[in-house]
Amino acid sequence: MVDKESPLPMYYQIEEDIKKRIDEGLFEAGKPIPSERELSEQYEVSRMTVRQAISNMVRNRLLYREKGRGTFVAEKKFEQPLEGVTSFSEDMKRRGLSPHNELLLFEKRKPDETTGELLGLEAEDVYYLKRIRYADGEPMAVEETFIPVRLFPELTEKIFEEMSFYEYIETKTDVSIHRARQTIEAGIAEKEEAEPLAIEEGAAILQIERIGYLTTGVPFERNISTYRSDRYKFISDMYRN
Repeated sequence: MVDKESPLPMYYQIEEDIKKRIDEGLFEAGKPIPSERELSEQYEVSRMTVRQAISNMVRNRLLYREKGRGTFVAEKKFEQPLEGVTSFSEDMKRRGLSPHNELLLFEKRKPDETTGELLGLEAEDVYYLKRIRYADGEPMAVEETFIPVRLFPELTEKIFEEMSFYEYIETKTDVSIHRARQTIEAGIAEKEEAEPLAIEEGAAILQIERIGYLTTGVPFERNISTYRSDRYKFISDMYRN
């Protein structure tokens, strides 16, 4: 119920209560919530107030509407903190999910000009990997990775099928990961991105580029990932100096 004596707007109180019911599993992902009429009766407010709360939640992608069918609970997004250098596999395991990779391509090649500049290479070869990253069997990202061959000459396709690249570096080599520089941009999925991610062409995506550095200061990877924006969001804690 809403507290009509509270200074908080009634639509906001309704939003918070619906969020709580979603978190508690009373409203399940993919299932419809009660109609505006039913909710207005439950909260003892006007349908206009309920409609404002629902519209805000649809705008924030917590709910979605289907014409002629009603309003449904959206799948919960994965939250990815921007602090710390972690791999996709490490992130998913931390959430209690099972990560899985589908390796589409693994080969040695000459780097393009941009990759060569970012990794400090000239005529050296790189490993090029293209993978689909899954969490509990659901596609989350399409990932392209460039790694200087001279840094890890023993890398094989089998290694990438068996473990995280970061895990490999820290358990099988004598070098360590120090930091990364990451940029995030919004984008629109083209056909070659939409199909492996099981989303519609033209859907919103997050495009993330990361340059990783070893403790020696040497860049060891360029990683370009395309994430589903309907299932992933990035969060950051910021402090005023």
